[in-house]
Amino acid sequence: MDWKYFADYKEEAHNWITLSTGEYYPDVLKDAVALYTPVLELFKKLLLTSASSAELFLSISDLRQPWMRVQLCRVFRRYVSPSTPVEMLKRKTQAERIVAQFGDKFRPIPEVQAAFMSRPLPDEALCALLWEYHSRGQKGYDLTERFFRMFRARFPRLHIEGPERAGQDIRLGNVFPHYPNPNRPVDFIIRDEDGVAVLAVGFARYDSDRGGAQEDDRTGGYRNCADEMLSYAQDHDINAKVLFLNDGPGLLLGSMWDDYSALEKSWPRKIMVLTLRMIPERLTLEWLRS
Repeated sequence: MDWKYFADYKEEAHNWITLSTGEYYPDVLKDAVALYTPVLELFKKLLLTSASSAELFLSISDLRQPWMRVQLCRVFRRYVSPSTPVEMLKRKTQAERIVAQFGDKFRPIPEVQAAFMSRPLPDEALCALLWEYHSRGQKGYDLTERFFRMFRARFPRLHIEGPERAGQDIRLGNVFPHYPNPNRPVDFIIRDEDGVAVLAVGFARYDSDRGGAQEDDRTGGYRNCADEMLSYAQDHDINAKVLFLNDGPGLLLGSMWDDYSALEKSWPRKIMVLTLRMIPERLTLEWLRS
């Protein structure tokens, strides 16, 4: 069969993407309320015993349980400091610094108390918002898990390694000696039958939707990864490829399909961009070894 690029599938692109099953509203509310009611109850306790919003934040930062502390930070951001990123708020060791830098912009504690007490407990609306964080990344985990299963069925003698769902990314510094960017993370590694030679390094992403600057950031970041890896392979006479497993309806939006097509052609036959449905037709042992 003649070689086909990712670009060649664009005319019927909608037939080549895989839709991940989602969760329906209000079906999610039962689980969301059960999960986040203890969070809201603890937030209320800390809120009613704090003399200021800064004291409330410091009380949250003192909690030892990481999961609960992060959830409370998310509630705090909604009620007290919507302009402060959660990633900043949940850094326990920087709590005093955050208060010093942003505390004057915190909503006054009487207003926070009045707003919180105006809502029912549990607050289904807030539980539903928090649930969005809970389900974030699940489609990506599903994609990777399905890919690992399909790959092993198709290539039972090859080795594939990496987190099949949640877990630590593989760092290329642990795969290749003297790699120029040792902390470069990848989602999976494909090795030969002996489990020694690297045939491909891979990235997996599910795009529910994508647009604007996010498009440019994603494909631009991918291009940097590919250039870095393939230049290293070229310099060290390593016959390794780069595989981008991307799926989801986001591929149909904006210039995403064209951007990925250009990425693939930037290193002809050294880069492959594919969806799950393309695996039987495109991902071959011949390509991995060529």
